[in-house]
Amino acid sequence: MNANTHPRPPDLPGAFPVTDAQLRALHDRLAAGADAADLLDVAYRTLDTPVGTLLLAATPAGLVRVAYASEDHDQVLAALASRISPRVLNAPARLDEVARELDEYFSGTRRRFDLPLDLQLSTGFRRTVLGQLPSIGYGHTASYADVAAAAGSPRAVRAVGTACATNPLPVVVPCHRVIRSDGSPGRYLGGDAAKQLLLRLEAA
Repeated sequence: MNANTHPRPPDLPGAFPVTDAQLRALHDRLAAGADAADLLDVAYRTLDTPVGTLLLAATPAGLVRVAYASEDHDQVLAALASRISPRVLNAPARLDEVARELDEYFSGTRRRFDLPLDLQLSTGFRRTVLGQLPSIGYGHTASYADVAAAAGSPRAVRAVGTACATNPLPVVVPCHRVIRSDGSPGRYLGGDAAKQLLLRLEAA
């Protein structure tokens, strides 16, 4: 079975076959109706990028999640349903602007994101750290120690590492710009290759 076919029950006598295009159109109408009726709490879509397929999810407040394929998108969606709302729906149109800005970023024509963000998945010191990361400019890096000091807890270097590792909005909230004091990249949620690609992109 290829990606363009769907399992269906046997056709009923007199029933008309349903095409994939019709199924997509029906899904789009349902998504639009749920959005218009304020029944869509979390909209999501996927986006192919140079660092793999990213899952993008948004609430009415803003972008709430960007997830690498290595995080298992099904598990991420289940977590969103548990932590935010079970009303989660594949509604790509809600994320068109996010996708456009990410495409521009990966093509080298965008250096900062102008998107509303929903940081409800991060709390306490981790959220404080995430608030500091956008101040690390495009093409620049800062050490974990630098970020800890900027966040008001100079000794919390390990906690900064944890905040970066659990960043719900990688790429958009640039934890990839945080490196070790010796200049080495350090570990990254999306994998070492993804972090190096992002740093090379911004250094170009």
